[in-house]
Amino acid sequence: MGDSASKGEKALFQENNVSTIAIRIYRKYGILLILIVMFIISALVSSNFLRPQNLVNILRASASTMILACGMTLLIISGMIDLSGGSTLTLAGCISVGVMASTGNPFLGFSCGIITGAIIGWANGFLITRFSLLPFIGTLAMMNVLKGLINIYTKGSPILGVGSMTWLGQGYIGPAPVPIMIMLICVVIFFCLLSYSKLGLYAYAIGGNSNAALASGININRQKRIIFLVHGIMAGLAGVVMMSRLNSGQPSIGNAGYEFDAIVAAVVGGTSLNGGIGSVVGTLIGVLIVSLINNIMVLLNIPSGYQFVVKGVLIAAAVILDNVTRKVKT
Repeated sequence: MGDSASKGEKALFQENNVSTIAIRIYRKYGILLILIVMFIISALVSSNFLRPQNLVNILRASASTMILACGMTLLIISGMIDLSGGSTLTLAGCISVGVMASTGNPFLGFSCGIITGAIIGWANGFLITRFSLLPFIGTLAMMNVLKGLINIYTKGSPILGVGSMTWLGQGYIGPAPVPIMIMLICVVIFFCLLSYSKLGLYAYAIGGNSNAALASGININRQKRIIFLVHGIMAGLAGVVMMSRLNSGQPSIGNAGYEFDAIVAAVVGGTSLNGGIGSVVGTLIGVLIVSLINNIMVLLNIPSGYQFVVKGVLIAAAVILDNVTRKVKT
């Protein structure tokens, strides 16, 4: 009797040990393995996938999403979210093109796009902290306000006249496309910000345990406003880069769900919706996974509606995995 009980405990211990090892491997390498599998599948199902121009186009198209996702990652790590990111991107990009078309000054057009994003980000942070709104509710309201402003500003029509500002979305620095270089610079900046700055430290602290962060002397409301401001700046930059790539200010971009792509990329990349966990490198891999899904569906002429189905499944699976792995002690 004692021997059988001992064998049962040993088997249970071995099973738990295997589960623990599997979870450790998933936490360290899971997202990278998923990217490799997605890359292989994409290469197998489409002969056009591995063409150099197609791969460059994937990265170029990923740039604006990744720039937006940098700010979104910071937000989610701090336990917040922004549903108005795609609308901020669109309004900032359209205003940037509009100013460029009116003045012919690319620097002024670029600056107005960034400033627009910053103002919207600051407004989100102010409203949420000043009136104790849930970020979900506050940014949902802002999203609808911005959609109205986009239609008012553009009158529902594309704005032409990007001029020399197209360099930001279509130009090259040597052999490297400019939007890809901007994206990589943003990744490096946010990696340093999250790893070495006080803002990054405070974001992890607030997202991990806001009460403990408050007790340690962190001015939570001030940090939240700064984080929303940073996210707004990144949304503005993403908008300028995107409209420069499209060679016009496109008001319809506001309905394309780019904020959802940024959220999916961050969560699939290992950033927890519960806050306190995440990295911009993981988000970069998440963006590439989302971009691969989008690209292969386009190459296979799959209706766009299925893209939303797949992304919904992805974010649900990522949240479930996060909850499961959090419960297991490693």
